Parts: sequence; structure tokens; C-alpha cells
Amino acid sequence: MPNFFDIHTIFFTLWDYPMSYLEFFGVVSGSLATWLAARAHVWSWPIGAASVLLFFFLFYQIQLYPDMFLQVFFFITNLQGWWRWTHPTVDEADQRNELRITRLVGRPLVLVLAGGVVATGILGTFAQNLHIWFPVMFSKPSAFPYLDSFTTVMSIIGTFMMIHKKLECWWIWLVIDIISTYMYFNKGVKLVGFEYAIFCLIAFQGAWHWTREYRSYSPQTALK
Repeated sequence: MPNFFDIHTIFFTLWDYPMSYLEFFGVVSGSLATWLAARAHVWSWPIGAASVLLFFFLFYQIQLYPDMFLQVFFFITNLQGWWRWTHPTVDEADQRNELRITRLVGRPLVLVLAGGVVATGILGTFAQNLHIWFPVMFSKPSAFPYLDSFTTVMSIIGTFMMIHKKLECWWIWLVIDIISTYMYFNKGVKLVGFEYAIFCLIAFQGAWHWTREYRSYSPQTALK
């Protein structure tokens, strides 16, 4: 029986590119979850949980270690987001009785982003030395330790903003997706790179859709 979680177990070959089961199904489920999130659909969370489980195994095998650790966080927060969107308080609920879209602007947003830059420096230094400190577990140096750490840290920030349905999360995801597209193409997982290029477009769609929904609220509701 083929090992589904081994990146060298090939599902099919397209235009001389060998596609593993792991990469294919991780991309399909992740793309569906992201598209649903852009539509503010609650099923984005459980489908996303399945996707990050697959990407955990993929990132370990291509030495993107901060991304690998990030999947553990994503799995937990996908379950948290599912609960948060479906169990709002009375004053947070929209017309579907789901969590309403709100804004994160001004000083709170600046502080969050500044914290992200500091955390990137710390995590990047750690990632750069993983193969030295833990050679048995990490036999190869981390690829793009600081870029990978930046996308990891900002993904954590973007995820928490999405859990609380903050509209600005989509602009953070756009920056993450642009950098990730470059890294994944460079590491040879071309379908994942193509997926993140599509995610850039979905981020624009998400920002547009969430902004339209936010503006549809009554002035009193939007300010809560």
C-alpha cells in the first residue's frame, strides 16, 4: 500500500511534474477552505483543519520548519474559529446568527504589526539554527529562515484576526500569499506555489466581499 503521507509517493505526473497525493489533496482542500473563508462561510474552518494536517507532513519533508510548526497552530485555531463564528454573543451576531465582521484600525493595528516584526526576528534566528541545535531531527538547514518566519508569524496574526472576523486580515493574507508563492516555487512544490498565487486573488476577493458585507450593516451595528 503506498504511503499517502510521503511526498515521494506520486499520484500522477502532469507536464513532467510528479504530483504526490500529499501535495494534491492538501492543495485542493486548502483552496476550498480559503475560497469559503473569502465568502465568510463557516465550513471553511473544518475543511481547513483537514488541509493543515496534510501540509504538516509536506513542510517537514521540504525543510520549511517554521511552516511545519505553524500547521499545529492552524489545526487548533481552525477548531477555535469554527466555534467562534458559530457561537457569537447576542451583540456580535449578524442576521445569520454568526459572528459579525468588524474592523481593527489605528493604534491596535500598529501595535499588532510591530509585534509581528519583532517575533519574526526571534523566530528567524531560531529557525536558522535548528539544524545545528537539533541535528538528529533536522538534518538540513532551514530554507528561507527569515522569510518563512515572517509568513509564519503574520499567519498567526492573520488567523486570530480572521477568527474574530476583522476585515483587515485579508490585506495581511495578501502579503503572506505573495511571499509564500515565491518560496514554494523556489522549493519545487509547484502546485502549492500555484495555489498561493491563486490565494492572492482570493485575498482581494475576501477583502472586497467582507468590506461589502461590513458596509451593509446599519451604522449602529457596524460600530459595535
